[in-house]
Amino acid sequence: MAWYWRAEGGPADPDALAALGFEAPFGSQAEAEAWITAGYADLAEQGVSAVSLYEEDRLVYGPMSLEVD
Repeated sequence: MAWYWRAEGGPADPDALAALGFEAPFGSQAEAEAWITAGYADLAEQGVSAVSLYEEDRLVYGPMSLEVD
């Protein structure tokens, strides 16, 4: 099974989102969550306002805000 993140906001260009790591498959939910935990501040700086986690085509959760107060 593949897990991946989809972004809301941020670069409109799909290649730019791919360069940030979106749509890249992870082998487990834990790997995907570790990736977002490590990089959410950088993603927010790039304009990504929220993310959603998918397992294949099933929405697991989201959108989850990346905005920091």
